[in-house]
Amino acid sequence: MHQLDGARYLRDVAGADGRLCRLVAYHSCADNEARQRDLFDVLTKEFDQEAPDLARALTYCDMTTGPDGRHVDVTDRLAEIHSRYGPEHVVSRSIADATPCIVSSVRSVEAALSDVRQADAG
Repeated sequence: MHQLDGARYLRDVAGADGRLCRLVAYHSCADNEARQRDLFDVLTKEFDQEAPDLARALTYCDMTTGPDGRHVDVTDRLAEIHSRYGPEHVVSRSIADATPCIVSSVRSVEAALSDVRQADAG
């Protein structure tokens, strides 16, 4: 599970800040994949969750950036993940379960960004 592996690397090898490790551990609703892989207890024992607003912002960044670094719509990003892994893969199953959480996070950040842009324009 790359989220848990990445968070462990940051914590144990890079000595990264705890907040960064927590964000990586749970990014893009990773608790769904942890459940699919029977790693939920491991994840929650090693890392606490981070502030919801910050977690939503990271999900937005992850789920609106394609593999080539270009901005994409969240639905296109989700489709790309499913096509890369196939319908039976644990990543596809966990992403399918997490889709409402992911889309809600992305739409929430998009609304906040729109509010800021409107305030700046006015």
